[in-house]
Amino acid sequence: MKVILAGYNIDYETIMDLEDLCEDLEELTPETIAAAYARISRSPKAVHELRAAARGEVDKARQSNRNIVFEMGHSSIAEHAVFNIDVLGVSRLLVEDIEKFRLCSYTEKSQRYVLFKDDFVVPAEIKKAGLEAPFAEMIRRQNEYYHACYERLRPYVFAKHPDLAADPANRSLLEGWAKEDARYAIALATETQLGMTLNARNLELMLRRLAAHPLAEARDFSAALFKSTKSVAPSLVRYTEATDYDRLTRQELREMVSALKPLPPLQPIQPVQLPPHTHTSGNDLLRHSGLDPESRQSLKNMESVPVFAGATSPSDEIPTVSLVHATPDADLRVLAGLIHSSSDRSLAECFILAGQMGEQQRQDMMRAALRHIRAYDPVLREFEHVELLFELTVSASCFAQLKRHRMATLTVQDYDPALGVTVPPAIREIGMEESFMDIMTRTNEIYGQMRKATFAAAPYILTNAHRRRVAMKVNARELYHIARLRADRHAQWDIRDLTEKMLAAARSVMPLTLLLATGKDGFDVLYRQTYE
Repeated sequence: MKVILAGYNIDYETIMDLEDLCEDLEELTPETIAAAYARISRSPKAVHELRAAARGEVDKARQSNRNIVFEMGHSSIAEHAVFNIDVLGVSRLLVEDIEKFRLCSYTEKSQRYVLFKDDFVVPAEIKKAGLEAPFAEMIRRQNEYYHACYERLRPYVFAKHPDLAADPANRSLLEGWAKEDARYAIALATETQLGMTLNARNLELMLRRLAAHPLAEARDFSAALFKSTKSVAPSLVRYTEATDYDRLTRQELREMVSALKPLPPLQPIQPVQLPPHTHTSGNDLLRHSGLDPESRQSLKNMESVPVFAGATSPSDEIPTVSLVHATPDADLRVLAGLIHSSSDRSLAECFILAGQMGEQQRQDMMRAALRHIRAYDPVLREFEHVELLFELTVSASCFAQLKRHRMATLTVQDYDPALGVTVPPAIREIGMEESFMDIMTRTNEIYGQMRKATFAAAPYILTNAHRRRVAMKVNARELYHIARLRADRHAQWDIRDLTEKMLAAARSVMPLTLLLATGKDGFDVLYRQTYE
């Protein structure tokens, strides 16, 4: 076993200080690590040798990155290049949009621990509308109240907690309590700062999304972020411009939702009181929701029942894919989620509206949600509202690829020779299946002996053909991602076959939601069939 430190992040100014000592600063790009790691799967060389080669040929490393990340679609390679970004002078409102990117790391200036001054952002939209003076005056009044409130709260908090105040070590804690209550008066325009760490894959997504944002501050941030990073890893960041998918989709959904028939006022929703350890179905929740009987009746088909659908391997009796459970009425739930984020209606109202829509209306709304999407775009987050639970019987070779989908929930059983083995079709085609199975039979015999002597170590002898059962829970958004990568013609045949069976089973319960779920290579054809 050998573990080698390949690199770590250091301060950018330190890198600049090295300029006089390094003949070619280009060698310091994180692209070389990404390129070296990308080659691990295709080269017999040791990884530290691959890194050395990449450092020596940066241009070749960059071309390799472009081919693997953008042509072949293996975007995870870009995750090996990591950036640390100082973000200063941005509004609290913009920070909410920055921090929507959940696979990045953030440390933000805290309004609980820091007493803020009077710095704030004046949005370009406010200036253009000629409202800068009243805007600034209101901010100043808020800030005056904030400081006055803190001065009153501070002694109050100390007096309220005399036991804590008696110890000087608690001073910062008590002052923080006063600050965190006073902060309720200050605006989202208040300037703040944060430290952000993100990889190149998420950097590209952030650049593109914020470039399409309706707020000028967000677009300016995208431009500034691109300017500060573009020369460091150009081979890993390509799609940075605003797209129609990011610019228009939300707008078009809001227009569609605003045209829906209004609903009568709903009764106040009562707290749900259910006994512990009970199964809660859609109808259970509706009965306790305060909806009138007619509204509940319109959603009566939301009863939660398990869904079973199997796809059987042609070579044996063991099903390789079983859809054990799916969110009931998944298409309606996704549509309700789209209505919810595109309106000011409660989620209960959105479910009713989705239930009242005709089939054509439902298709039109789902098409609007996907109309501007491209093969590299993730679908909207509302697709995460519905889930599927599969039981999969997979080879070790297939599982090696499946386990890389980290946004799914995977739990596994041990490898089990009783589940048989996966025989590659090509081995059958060249007439070597019999000798292959002889090897598997002998392997199983040795495994049985080893298992009696050392249970934990016995699996070492099993092969990539041996199988295990896997429980895999995915939401529809993640299934789209899996489909793009694993149902593509470039994917390895075993996981491609598995993914196509998963998609077939999933489409039987959520056909609208999975309207464009396919491999990257088949996306353009399916898109044309859907929209033309």
